Amino acid sequence: MPVEITWWGHATCTVEDSNVRVLTDPLFARRLAHLRRRRGALPPPGAPHADVALVSHLHADHLHVPSLMRLAPGTRLLVPRGARRAVPGLRRLSHLRVSEVAPGDETPVGDIVVRAVPARHDGRRLPFGPHRSPALGYVIAGEARTYFAGDTGLFDEMAKEVGPVEVALLPVGGWGPCLGEGHLDAGRAAQALARLAPHTAVPVHYGTYWPIGMDAVRPHEFHAPGEEFVRLAARETPEVAVHRLGHGESVRVKAAR
Repeated sequence: MPVEITWWGHATCTVEDSNVRVLTDPLFARRLAHLRRRRGALPPPGAPHADVALVSHLHADHLHVPSLMRLAPGTRLLVPRGARRAVPGLRRLSHLRVSEVAPGDETPVGDIVVRAVPARHDGRRLPFGPHRSPALGYVIAGEARTYFAGDTGLFDEMAKEVGPVEVALLPVGGWGPCLGEGHLDAGRAAQALARLAPHTAVPVHYGTYWPIGMDAVRPHEFHAPGEEFVRLAARETPEVAVHRLGHGESVRVKAAR
């Protein structure tokens, strides 16, 4: 059975594996604080449907409470350990089955197992959150092993911590003219790809949101990361099939296990 990946924009994807729907960092807003959605229509009404949703870290463009409110009653929600203390709005999600996880924790959901893995990224709820939670990535193990990196910088132990994977959903950009510490740009994402050595990769976390009033400021940082990642990956890891999806587009990946 093939694994299907749909990119809804930013870090939000649906991974369908073994008849289980996994939703990553749900963000369905047209506007978020100073950011607005500049490319791609809002995801359709069915996009929030999932058996389990994964939140990688506490930043508002990844843990967006209004978007999580749209999940169906009974949906599993995995968040970093300490999230409920740091984000009081999570208490409103009484209709969801919320579990806090840390690196190494494994959560069975139907015929898949979701394993939390480390990420190198600021885990606070910004701008001035006093409480820290670990930023996470996740490995979804079913017919294939799919790595969702969340937000992360490149780190020496990445391949060891993540383990063997067939599919990698890698961030290649951001939502502003400059990327701060703890992020992958297209070049660093290509380096991560070489370390992880999956069969298939999908670039995410670019080309969706941008600060209001800054359309003319370094616009290539909005438009170019996906194509740049494709180019660099073809040069550095030509054996990896890279699929640059448009918003709402899907790709089916044949499981290699």
